Amino acid sequence: MSGSFDERRKNFEDKWAHDEDLRFKVVARRNRLLGQWAARELGLNAPEIDAYAKAVVQADLKEPGEEDVFRKIRADFDAKKIAHSDQDIRRQMEELLTTASEQVMQESAKP
Repeated sequence: MSGSFDERRKNFEDKWAHDEDLRFKVVARRNRLLGQWAARELGLNAPEIDAYAKAVVQADLKEPGEEDVFRKIRADFDAKKIAHSDQDIRRQMEELLTTASEQVMQESAKP
């Protein structure tokens, strides 16, 4: 009986690890897409867009949650006087989370 319990526990742990990995990938992808969007809104050129997107991804590693990403974009928009409300930024974050999730799921489904 304990073999069955150990097997179930291992399966559960494997699934949890897989789900956490997917969540990390989705959020990182959303942050990259968000950074690309924000960079275009800031009027950055192609090489700067990639660098800015990486900076947004790195901003998310500062603290748990997504407020660090939001604050970075909000501050950068304010500094350049870009007229996007907090709601605009948060809506973009939600929409891009959906997009990122779809992209990551499609990629993980490929053999």
